[in-house]
Amino acid sequence: TGTGATGWARSIHRERHSRIKLPAPSEARLAFFVREAFPSHTTSTELTEGSIDANAALELVSRMESGIIFGDGIESDYLRFDWGTRATVRLAERCLMWIARA
Repeated sequence: TGTGATGWARSIHRERHSRIKLPAPSEARLAFFVREAFPSHTTSTELTEGSIDANAALELVSRMESGIIFGDGIESDYLRFDWGTRATVRLAERCLMWIARA
């Protein structure tokens, strides 16, 4: 998300010299990056980054025996993502609201 585009996402974005534009803090768009895209005999690594706007979703099907899925670089906050598990990633209906106090 735009609020998370300054940490881990920015780091991988720079490392890969990505052409994906990271979202602004108030922009209704997500950027995604596959951290460790290992090709195998039965899978490929063609889609390793991209963005999702408010009208789209990213559909994932796991082809890993002991996989996990996590967001924004926080590995300890993960979901099991074992073989055949499906995940849909899309923008939330509600936005994060942050109020700074002086």
